[in-house]
Amino acid sequence: MADFYQNGIVTTLHNLGQREYQDLEAELTHFNKTRPLGLILPSLYSELGGKALPNIINKIAEVPYLTEIVIGLDRADEAEYRDAIEFFSCLPQQHRILWNDGPRLKALDAKLQALGLAPVESGKGRNVWYCMGYILASNRTESVALHDCDILTYEKDLLARLLYPVAHPQFNYEFSKGLYARVADGKINGRVSRLLVTPIIKALKQVAGANDYLDFMDSFRYPLAGEFSFRRDVLTDLRIPSDWGLEIGVLSEMHRNYAHNRVCQVDIAETYDHKHQDLSLNNDQGGLSKMSIDITKAFLRKLATQGETFTPETFRTLKATYYRIALDYVEIYRHDALMNGLNFDVHNEEKAVEMFAKNIMKAGQHFLDNPMETPFIPAWNRVISAMPNVLEELKEAVELDNEEFR
Repeated sequence: MADFYQNGIVTTLHNLGQREYQDLEAELTHFNKTRPLGLILPSLYSELGGKALPNIINKIAEVPYLTEIVIGLDRADEAEYRDAIEFFSCLPQQHRILWNDGPRLKALDAKLQALGLAPVESGKGRNVWYCMGYILASNRTESVALHDCDILTYEKDLLARLLYPVAHPQFNYEFSKGLYARVADGKINGRVSRLLVTPIIKALKQVAGANDYLDFMDSFRYPLAGEFSFRRDVLTDLRIPSDWGLEIGVLSEMHRNYAHNRVCQVDIAETYDHKHQDLSLNNDQGGLSKMSIDITKAFLRKLATQGETFTPETFRTLKATYYRIALDYVEIYRHDALMNGLNFDVHNEEKAVEMFAKNIMKAGQHFLDNPMETPFIPAWNRVISAMPNVLEELKEAVELDNEEFR
């Protein structure tokens, strides 16, 4: 049954099941004439041979309302970059591939490194940051969507619904966050969102006290969704983390930069499934373990900027408070699964909670041990101030790569 409930302080745009995709497409095609629409696809080369991306590209090739598609390609040598050009050549829309490991973009990255302005580590955050820079450099689009390339259940209406809030000329949203139910293969997924993010927000409210930021974050039904859209002017002042805290970091920036009524979340898919990360119980440098540490650090950094003081005693209290709340949520999700005929492994759920609780302490210790850490990639307006021709150089490098190897 469709849900129309508004929770929290962020507008929720629902899928009430009453509108055909063709209607959305027709409107977006009309909007595109005056507010050009774009799409960013951060991709690993390995995803070109996976199950998800070929289907995604085939669906996107049928979309008539996109003015520009920007593809960030990571972990590709020259031969693989040539393969990628051929792979994406089926797209009829204007599209460009950022060969992040190519000599031209690496040379530009080295210039930024010398100025202390380049991303400090590779990964999705770095890929997205350079794609955003190219959107600014190309100046072709006004509203842009971003989604991952590992969505196994991808349909065209996901993109249409994601873009609609920032494309409609009568809406005033600067940013739209995707949401969906993470249910697939007869079970409830989304462990980090369910068992870490929601409980730790509740715990932080108890330990640090309620504040507007925590209320804002608590309003998002799926804060770790990798799908969001934004107006182009959002990009110049956006600072994003380069680690697994990307999604939480972006939401934190929206809270810092915009009033609540300029931000919304939108239901974009009835079913959603993608590549699952390993829990990594014995390796806090990979999988969901590293993700949980990075996400926790993102929350701590944000609250510290608001004047919150953290001590080892605070983290012990936070861990204990989180643990009790998270275990209560395990029981809630067990009931939900049983009522809906879904599989639910209580043992594995509680193992995840135990690991996340330990990682809260690890994140806290890292936070205390590294007071001068600067985890955010600089905002593009700062980069432009230090290197005024950076966007022109970025655009030229991308264009030359695409011309030389096409």
